[in-house]
Amino acid sequence: MSDGEGARYVAHILPLAAEHSRFGRGPRAAAAALFVRRASLEGTLRPEIIARTYRLTPAELRVLLAMVEEGGVREVSESLGVAETTIKTHLSRLFEKTGAGRQADLIKLVAGYASPLAG
Repeated sequence: MSDGEGARYVAHILPLAAEHSRFGRGPRAAAAALFVRRASLEGTLRPEIIARTYRLTPAELRVLLAMVEEGGVREVSESLGVAETTIKTHLSRLFEKTGAGRQADLIKLVAGYASPLAG
C-alpha cells in the first residue's frame, strides 16, 4: 500500500485466539489484530538473514535495501552513485533469486522480515 505522497506501508494481520480476545466472545468477537505501519528498515530487521536466505551478493542486498528506503531505479541509482543500468541488472538478479515479479514484491519481501511489534 502507499499514500498519495509515495510513502509505502505494510500491513500485518495477527490472528487472535478466542480465549485471549479482550473484545468479546461469540460471533462478533475479534478474530484478528491489524497493524499498519510505514515500510522501513527500522526495528528488528536483520538484512543478513535475507541475504543468506536468497544468496544475495553484498551489492544485491544494498540495492534491495535501497529500494525500500529510496523508491525506484532513479532514486536508488542516485543514492548509491551508480548507473541506472547497474541498478536494473541487480534488480533482474533479485527477481530471479527471490521469485519476485515486481519492485513492490521486493518491498513486501523485506517487510516480511521485520517484526510489526518491534521498533
